Amino acid sequence: MTQKEKVLITGAGGDVGSVSRVIAELMIAGGYPVRAFVRRDDERAQWLRQAGAEVFVGDLLNIADVTAALSGCHRVYFSMSLSAYYSDAVALMAAAARAQGDIEVFVNISEFEQSFMTFDLMTAPLADRLDALGGHVTQWSPQQRSHWVAERLLDWSGLPVVNVQATIFVENPILSRFPLPPILSTGELRLPFGGQRMAPIAGYDVAAACAHILADPSDHISRSYALTGPDLIDMYSLAEDYTAVLGRPVTYVPQDVDEWIETYIRQPLRDLNPHAGEHLSTLVHLVADGRYDTVTDELETLLRRPAKTIRWALQTLPDLHPRDLR
Repeated sequence: MTQKEKVLITGAGGDVGSVSRVIAELMIAGGYPVRAFVRRDDERAQWLRQAGAEVFVGDLLNIADVTAALSGCHRVYFSMSLSAYYSDAVALMAAAARAQGDIEVFVNISEFEQSFMTFDLMTAPLADRLDALGGHVTQWSPQQRSHWVAERLLDWSGLPVVNVQATIFVENPILSRFPLPPILSTGELRLPFGGQRMAPIAGYDVAAACAHILADPSDHISRSYALTGPDLIDMYSLAEDYTAVLGRPVTYVPQDVDEWIETYIRQPLRDLNPHAGEHLSTLVHLVADGRYDTVTDELETLLRRPAKTIRWALQTLPDLHPRDLR
């Protein structure tokens, strides 16, 4: 039997949606040797070892670590948690990959905003940007700009890149962790989106799409995939999904955008992680202004199956596991 190519998966100890971890699991199940790049040797790293991955502990901002982690791997999935140094990390990984010279595919997890962050829009006059983005967002968050820079860097690198531009995850804290306490205590889904719609995607589906590309990359090189969930929903529909999953009534109660951002994002993250706070605040404004009112069939085309429903994704949330509700 021919030995399958080793895959380097970064961000393997990450949080939201657990995409890197699920990719590692799927690739191992498919018979691929996996090297999982993690920042700390903790219980998540131990889980990866038990699942069959080789664990590399290092720093994505250290070129020596990046080069050592990449050695012997010919396929790469790149992810990193929200960071002011995100584009630096992408550049270092791209430099190491070019120096190694035998990379077959570089799957870059990106953001749905990148599908409409055109150069013309980013450089348009203020009034035109306001009109295009809904009236509140004039400057992208530092994280969104870093992703834009990262896509340009990878394009210029000449590497065999595939960009996966995923919309907001069902597991994103905006839709799950932040509103969960009032959901559980009062049965109220408090979000600042009015009647706006979006098509949230299950983190599992993003992982499945990336694993599919990593396993057979030839038809995907130099492409970008804008992935969404299967259906456009408003928050009244999301409340119905929470009702079904929890087995008790949940009602959507619209909130003021700025007050919600201040309460759930700015105050908690002001000192802890202002970079993440600014990104999430911008994301909330974009959703509230209707910039995610779109659905694509690219995931279904890619995987030849329907996307997972929001209700399915909610049923897998650790915070909604029955043992956490006792």
